[in-house]
Amino acid sequence: MNDTVTTPKTRTKTKVERPKLHKVILINDDFTPREFVTMILKAEFRMTEDRAYKVMITAHKLGACVVAVFTKDVAETKATRATDAARTKGYPLLFTTEPEE
Repeated sequence: MNDTVTTPKTRTKTKVERPKLHKVILINDDFTPREFVTMILKAEFRMTEDRAYKVMITAHKLGACVVAVFTKDVAETKATRATDAARTKGYPLLFTTEPEE
């Protein structure tokens, strides 16, 4: 007779949670030229001319506009780079981030 006792192997399955997303928000100001805002949106957020113009106009009319949604690190990096690019040209253009609900 075979008196070998075998115990079943348990496998733990790790549950991977999706990273929290953050919105990049364009804050309107009365000093930054529209063409410059459009240029920044095209360069940093890889938007088409038409899409960048629509985002810029929405921010102009409403005071702020969600530009894009990314993971936290990417959103903060893009917002900082876009704001810094405006500051180097002397414009008060501001991009901020906030968690998506």
